[in-house]
Amino acid sequence: MSQDESLALVRRYYEAFNRADWSGMLDCLADDVAHDANQGGRSIGKQAFSRFLGHMERCYREELRDVVVMASADGSRAAAEFMVHGTYLSTDEGLPEAKGQTYTLPAGAFLEVKQGRIARVTTYYNLQDWLRQVGA
Repeated sequence: MSQDESLALVRRYYEAFNRADWSGMLDCLADDVAHDANQGGRSIGKQAFSRFLGHMERCYREELRDVVVMASADGSRAAAEFMVHGTYLSTDEGLPEAKGQTYTLPAGAFLEVKQGRIARVTTYYNLQDWLRQVGA
């Protein structure tokens, strides 16, 4: 996959996120996608990723703004940087009580692209900043 094709794929993935188009996001992923969530473990596969999306939809409403996407010359690796604008909707296990708090924080992701699909998503943000913003 070329650099331009990888850039377009990753942009499509994040555009689907902002539309809450979970099937559109899943369509961008390899069947055996590896997902490394911030401060969490690794899950494998579209089914696990779909469960993650359901959990996120229940607990958070988020929009990614100022998305910048970069890719290696061969298109096999990509990165995205963005600002997360969110609302904490429902208490997530082990985290402070949700009361509709809003938050804005910088975040980023590293992605691996294989055979026209995203094969790995590794996301990072500052959890302590998020906790401070929601009143922990």
